[in-house]
Amino acid sequence: MNTVTDRRALARQRTPLNRSQIAGFWGAWAGWTLDGMDSFIYALVLTPALTELLPRSGFAATPSNVGLAGSILFALFLVGWGLSFIWGPLADRFGRTKVLAATIFTFAIFTGLAATSTNVWQLGIYRFIAGVGIGGEWALAGTYVAEAWPEDRRKMGAGYLQTGYYAGFFLAAALNYTVGVHFGWRAMFLTGAVPVVVAILILLRVKEPEKWQKADAKTVRVKPLREIMGPAYRRRTWIACILLTIAIIGLWAGAVYEPSAVIQLATRAGMSKADSMRTASLATGLLSIGTILGCLALPPMAERIGRKMTLAVYFAGMAVSIAASFGWAFYLPNGLAPFIAWLFVLGFFGGNFALFSLWLPEQFETRVRATAFAFCTSFGRFVGAGVNFLLGAAVLHMQTLGVPVALTALAFVLGLFVIPFAPETKGETLPQ
Repeated sequence: MNTVTDRRALARQRTPLNRSQIAGFWGAWAGWTLDGMDSFIYALVLTPALTELLPRSGFAATPSNVGLAGSILFALFLVGWGLSFIWGPLADRFGRTKVLAATIFTFAIFTGLAATSTNVWQLGIYRFIAGVGIGGEWALAGTYVAEAWPEDRRKMGAGYLQTGYYAGFFLAAALNYTVGVHFGWRAMFLTGAVPVVVAILILLRVKEPEKWQKADAKTVRVKPLREIMGPAYRRRTWIACILLTIAIIGLWAGAVYEPSAVIQLATRAGMSKADSMRTASLATGLLSIGTILGCLALPPMAERIGRKMTLAVYFAGMAVSIAASFGWAFYLPNGLAPFIAWLFVLGFFGGNFALFSLWLPEQFETRVRATAFAFCTSFGRFVGAGVNFLLGAAVLHMQTLGVPVALTALAFVLGLFVIPFAPETKGETLPQ
């Protein structure tokens, strides 16, 4: 009884957040939410957009061509994400909030421009540049929350922040269920321009974290990319890169192909085109709810059993759920309901990204933190782009998307052997 009372008293004694910290968090969360919405819009409108644009580009809109072109365009998008490492050194030099606003402005403008595409080449260019902006948002939002929030709150802050991305998935699904079904894929891209407002609010209202201001005032200018590759950080940088690469491969293999898989299963079950799209939107919403719950469950688990063990649990869950959904349920005679049920499980363990928002800032000092965060996430996206291209080729060759996506579960098995080499930071304060 005393233990329970002590815990409640401790919870009441947590450092209160000031107005700037609250505004900054909601600005970062809203940017991350709209980032998730923006990036998932493409997955939801992939089939109708390419069905219209491929013939205008000189290609037949066959299911195989749609799958291949979709994978190529998404690979370009991931390359843009990979180039987003440029934002890290800028944030370490000029501040978190200004550069965060710039990333949001970039992805919002070029997502809106995608609505004007008249062929697949234009769509590819717009998505590439939008990817550069989208890729920088997570690193800067995660860095900002870690530095701006008090030590006794920042761990849960990482979990709360990560829910934004998947709330964006849910928002994209809701928009597709309403706007997309009635007004088409161009209207969906236009909604992606809304984050410009968030960028302006962040730039005008949110102050820089005190940790960055203090570090900036006394730091002799160094080359942060060179420093994170130096003796002090080299090992943890590359281990983080590998683990993030595995997480990105699994997330995007499942998330990008999930709507197409649901549409195929719904069509096979006799649903109309409109009903199939609505079912895909509902399935995406369920996936998002599962991931939000996974993000919220992760920080307390990481505090109890440690960062490495928590990631191992989530990686094992990803391996099982990807194999079960795409490798088993997708091929059942009446597989729609089991597939959607497994999507919820897949979503829950997809919340493993919340750990990186918590864990990466703990591994690097303030003067190089944003650079390290951006570099590690960007590296994974470059590799993810190559894997996504190979997946597209495998889908085309095998004439099915289930088995190729299911094979990405092996990446998480590999990750279980890499996790022991990462540093354990449980109980440590954020390094200054």
